[in-house]
Amino acid sequence: MIKVLAIDDEPLALRQLVSYIGKVPFMELAAQCQSALEARAFLANNLVDAIFCDINMPDLNGMDFVKSLTVSPLVVFTTAYSEYAVEGFRVNAVDYLLKPFGLQEFQRAANRIKERVEASRVTPASTEEDVIFLKTDHRIVKVSIPDIRYVEAMSEYLKVWLEGQPKPVVTLLTMKKMEERLPDNFMRVHRSYIVNLTKIQEVDKNRIIMDADTCLPVGDLYKENFQAYLDTKFLGK
Repeated sequence: MIKVLAIDDEPLALRQLVSYIGKVPFMELAAQCQSALEARAFLANNLVDAIFCDINMPDLNGMDFVKSLTVSPLVVFTTAYSEYAVEGFRVNAVDYLLKPFGLQEFQRAANRIKERVEASRVTPASTEEDVIFLKTDHRIVKVSIPDIRYVEAMSEYLKVWLEGQPKPVVTLLTMKKMEERLPDNFMRVHRSYIVNLTKIQEVDKNRIIMDADTCLPVGDLYKENFQAYLDTKFLGK
């Protein structure tokens, strides 16, 4: 079963959302909340697979709420305002339901969640060696090692940046301990960075380009090892 959290400050809209969830055989309602603050308190002690979240809410709107989550479940935004659509997909939302929406539209979003959840649960050759557990925000979260893009040192803490997550997992840990735990496809390239070599898109002189918004420096002490790795993969003159 896929555990789902429903969030909407309008009682009638929340009631309809809960009703639709109850009509989907592979979904289980974990909780219903009338504010983002209530939802945040629930998620501090409970894990869900997905959330259906209204955007225009008092105190804390749904968009800012999702952006604030350290580890975000799959998200479907529900709102009466179409102008939020682009921003919704920027935070990797699974779908965007424009109110008023019917059961057929809801089912479409539910099916998309199901596809994402099933894909994450059938990772090829997945073993216990592929996961680590990190303490963050008074919680212990499971992290899939293949999903780690890079690790960034920040004083006594580490930021663990994951595929498809806008926010890193922040944990109290040393770079040395993390480096020792990660497999061979991870390399220390700077005093402050460990990179997943399989996630590199481009190398420009002493910069590693992970995507259009992320460039990591290669430190002087690590250039030789990193260049040796590139030499084993390089094809050309």
